Amino acid sequence: MKFKGYTKKQLLDIYRNMQLSRYLDEKQLILLKQGKGFFHIGASGHEACTLAASHCLKSGSDFAFPYYRDQAFCLGYGMTSREILLSFLAKADDPNSGGRQMPQHFSHKALNIVSQSSPTGTQYLQAVGAAFAIQKDKLNSVVYVSSGDGTTSQGDFHEALNWASREKSPVIFHIENNGYAISVPLSEQTSGESIYGITSGYENLDRISIDGTNYFESVIAFNKAIDRARKGKGPTVIESKVVRLLPHSSSDDHRKYRSEKEIEEDKLKDPIVCFKKTCEKEGIIKSIDFDKINQEVKEQVDNDATWAESQDNPNPLNSMKNIYSEEKLSFNNSNEVGDKIVLVDAINHALEEELLFNDKLLVYGQDIAGGKGGVFTATRGLTDKFGVDRVFNSPLAESSIIGTAIGLSTLGYKPVIEIQFGDYIWTSMMQIRNEVATMRYRSNGDWTCPFVMRVPVGGYIHGSLCHSQSIDGYFTHLPGIRIAYPSNAADAKGLLKSACRMDDPVLFLEHKGLYRQGYASSEEPNEDFLLEFGKANIVQQGSDITIVTWGALVQKSIEASKKSNLSIEIIDLRTLNPLDFDTVLDSIKKTNRLIVAHEDNLTNGFGAEIASRISDVGFEFLDAPIKRVASKDSPVAYAQSLEDEILVQVDWIVDSIKELEKY
Repeated sequence: MKFKGYTKKQLLDIYRNMQLSRYLDEKQLILLKQGKGFFHIGASGHEACTLAASHCLKSGSDFAFPYYRDQAFCLGYGMTSREILLSFLAKADDPNSGGRQMPQHFSHKALNIVSQSSPTGTQYLQAVGAAFAIQKDKLNSVVYVSSGDGTTSQGDFHEALNWASREKSPVIFHIENNGYAISVPLSEQTSGESIYGITSGYENLDRISIDGTNYFESVIAFNKAIDRARKGKGPTVIESKVVRLLPHSSSDDHRKYRSEKEIEEDKLKDPIVCFKKTCEKEGIIKSIDFDKINQEVKEQVDNDATWAESQDNPNPLNSMKNIYSEEKLSFNNSNEVGDKIVLVDAINHALEEELLFNDKLLVYGQDIAGGKGGVFTATRGLTDKFGVDRVFNSPLAESSIIGTAIGLSTLGYKPVIEIQFGDYIWTSMMQIRNEVATMRYRSNGDWTCPFVMRVPVGGYIHGSLCHSQSIDGYFTHLPGIRIAYPSNAADAKGLLKSACRMDDPVLFLEHKGLYRQGYASSEEPNEDFLLEFGKANIVQQGSDITIVTWGALVQKSIEASKKSNLSIEIIDLRTLNPLDFDTVLDSIKKTNRLIVAHEDNLTNGFGAEIASRISDVGFEFLDAPIKRVASKDSPVAYAQSLEDEILVQVDWIVDSIKELEKY
């Protein structure tokens, strides 16, 4: 006997998985009250649609970016109750993160569940990037990504819909609409109170609205969407109307913003109760069968919890592990060189050589393709040589550029993306800070996103407030991202080629004012030249004063040294992370005086970190105070007279040299 095509055994298995998720919620809350956990966020009320989704997908072949209420999905997809409990108790063998993330932030390498973090909406763009990889590899896989209804207010959600629709990408967007974004009801969150409504207008995007408490209706919807995606017809948004039977989290009390009547009405829509009643009404399963499963599942969860409690906690000695890759790149400092080139051409040649070297390398960003070749022409000619599949334009949306690059890189591609101006990188900061920088760490090394972010920065170009910003001071504060900042063409080529081959994400800063300067030109290194990160260049030997600098301030430091009779040693850091502190310290031991010169603002600029570290470990070698030369704590103005007053000038460095002469 079958019901809706399912045998009795199959129906009982479905019920078992839903009830397993429910009992896990209950058990975790008990453990929390016992002081054995710190936080819980429940899936109760979401079990039917999420489990249906997992049953329609192919675990280990398809890819999943689930959100924190997808416990039932993960169980149906292949995770075990023991793994869920290891995560809740933050044990060493927690497959999500090794105890590094809060519970319900799912990750499972073997199942293709990509590591998820806490920000709402970032996962959507990453899922679209993963779908791009699937399309490029011509796989018959799809990508599942989910969130609650509140997340649909995020710009990343709509950027993801736009790009996925444009490319007809195989993505299933699952919106689990329980009517609340924590405490804010849908009526105060969404225009027209309809997720289905606000997702209209995207060409190639199908939309389905379902009763997410009904397992059978959910299966039909997901099968339709997945079949459509596998046939190359594009993405689908599935809005599942569900109930949230618990507060938002263990730190929330929903009675503060929900009436008792509303809470009780939601209990009547409990997907597990509804599933049970339907099966009993059809006479396919008896109440005693459900009772037996309830007892079995409860015993399983209790036993699994006891086992999980006995497992090892994370080793404190591993707390700093997996921030960066331990892979060692073989560097080649070949002296074979060609004709002189300017810095922007060195960037272009490096990209061309790496596109030839690695067929998984992609170059994209705003205006970078075709005849334009970027606003600074750094990518000119590359589309003609490699085609639009490998060098292409993105939408004007910095967060989507970064987010999709994360997804592509987790699936083995090497995106080299361009953010057109450092001044406009800020819309992508959520992706960079909470996603790119933490991917390796938060997944305990299971997932990585090693790609390159090329960003033109700096002033001295009459760029005013929004085309002159120095951003290095912000990003040196981010563990997990390498930072390069070349001052000349040869270094730019060698560092960029190395960045393209590294197993860490790299922020590659290119000073706009150096792109075509003759003093920043170099004889071009050959295609084998790879410059090591974390190795500073001693531009000029000296014995009286050390100047540590980078970017545009290297040349200004050289000019300043020519106005002094002292012997000035100039160190070009070349990379800010890793920092070659040993070279700096060795120089201080020789000169006993230090100037740190950089273009970023004085307050909290990276120069302060260098000065602080020298004070910590090199104070005994100093015969004078450390001098910092930096731009004023001001936006950069447009008028020449104002710009000159704000940005570091050669005479400022000269003045610092003169001050140190007195000691």
